[in-house]
Amino acid sequence: MTAEQLFSILNLMAIAAWLPLVFLPRKRWATTLVPVVMPVLFAVIYVVLVAATLTQGEGGFSSLAAVRTLFDNDWGLLAGWTHYLAFDLFVGGWEVRDAQRRGVPHLLIVPALVLTFLFGPGGFLLYLAIRRFVPNKPLQALPVE
Repeated sequence: MTAEQLFSILNLMAIAAWLPLVFLPRKRWATTLVPVVMPVLFAVIYVVLVAATLTQGEGGFSSLAAVRTLFDNDWGLLAGWTHYLAFDLFVGGWEVRDAQRRGVPHLLIVPALVLTFLFGPGGFLLYLAIRRFVPNKPLQALPVE
């Protein structure tokens, strides 16, 4: 398998994990199981990629030039991308669960979820802004389907 093929597979897996967060937020498995299990799977893949490639390559984290060299290797670059997939999905799951606890209407956070998926920290900041300005109306119990 090439790095490009694994990249495509990981992206499809990420999209499949994000869809329930956006479209099935009332399903318990969509907000508790998926955004934990999938990042764990991505983390395992990340660790394998790091162990297999980054320890053998040049570069490091001491300067921007060293990081650039580190990611010149496609497999090292894929490890970095997998890192983003794992953390962004984990943050998206937290956003949905936190919004539900606070009674924030799901439609208000969908733009934050999309931004978190595409631009990680930008979506997280948008969610924090929404969270700050929408009144906290905790729900007594969420319906479980």
